Amino acid sequence: MARPYWSGHIQISLVSFGVKLFVATEARSDIHFHQISRKTGERVRHQKVLASAVDNAPDEAADPVGKEDIVKGYEYQKGQYITIEPSELDHLRVPSKHTMEVSQFVDEEDLDPEYFEKPYFVVPENDVQAEAFATVRKALIDTKKVALSKIAFAGREHVVAIKPAGSDTHPGMMAYTMRYAAELRNPEEYFRDVKKVTVDADSLALAKELIKRKAGKFDPSKFVDGYEVALKELVEAKIQHAPIPRDEEFKPKRAQVINLMDALRKSVAGKSADAEQEAAPKRAAERKAATKKGPTLVKSAPKSSHAAKAAHKRKSA
Repeated sequence: MARPYWSGHIQISLVSFGVKLFVATEARSDIHFHQISRKTGERVRHQKVLASAVDNAPDEAADPVGKEDIVKGYEYQKGQYITIEPSELDHLRVPSKHTMEVSQFVDEEDLDPEYFEKPYFVVPENDVQAEAFATVRKALIDTKKVALSKIAFAGREHVVAIKPAGSDTHPGMMAYTMRYAAELRNPEEYFRDVKKVTVDADSLALAKELIKRKAGKFDPSKFVDGYEVALKELVEAKIQHAPIPRDEEFKPKRAQVINLMDALRKSVAGKSADAEQEAAPKRAAERKAATKKGPTLVKSAPKSSHAAKAAHKRKSA
C-alpha cells in the first residue's frame, strides 16, 4: 500500500479514533513534455538565481542558489522581507494538523458540487481503531449524513467532508477537501442577464422524455480523454515520420431560427439534422469505396449429380 498522505485522528465529541488518508487520484497521462531549445534540440533547465544578478548582468549566466539557502519570505514593505524558516512552519499552532474534529453533520444534498475539491481514501490507522471506525461509518449510512470538519496540510487549513464509501466486504470512508465560500465567485454576476422565458408545457414534456430515453447508470470507465488520444496520435505520427493528423477547419454554422418543438420531436424520434448531415458524407464514401472494389464475384455452387444428368439430357435433346 502507498504511503499515507496524512495520519491523525477523527474526533466526534469524546469519541476519537486514528485514521490514515490516501490521495484518491493520480495523473494517468502517458505523454509528458520537456522544454527543448528550438535551435539546438537540447533540454532547457530552470535554475533559481539571485534577482540582483539578473538585474545587474541580464546577458550573463548567474550562479544558481542552492536549495538549502532558500527560505520563504513575506514582503511587508516594498523590498523589505521577513524570512520564515521551515521549522517555524512545522510548529504553527493549528490543531487540525493532527485531529479532524467534527463540528457538524449535514445532509449530502446540502453540499453543492462546486464546493468539492479533491478526494481522499480514509481507512482506520490499525485494527484497534476498526471498531470505532466501523460504528461511525454505519451511523453515517443509517442517518444519511456527512461529517464536516477541518484538516491542515499542504500549507493551509481545509474544510473537509467525510462520508461512508466502499461496501460491506470492503468498508471505507472518503474525505473531500472543500473550497471556502469566499473562493467561489458570485453566480448572480453571471446568471442575472440570462433572459427569463416561460417554458411551454408540451416542449417540457418532450424534453423530459428525451432525458428519460438517454438516462442511464453512471459508468466512469466509458469516458476517455479525447485530447490525450489525439496527442498520442500526433506523437506517434512524428516518430514514424507519417502525415500529421490535423483537425478540420472549424466553420461556424449560420445562425438559424430553430423550432424547439420540431427539434425535440426529432430528437425523441432518434433523428437530428446534424446526424443526417454527418451520415451523408460517410454513406457517400462507402459507395465510392464499393465502386473502386468493383463487382463481387460469387461462385456458383456445384450442381448435384442428378441435376447434372438432367442438364445433359436437355442439351442432347
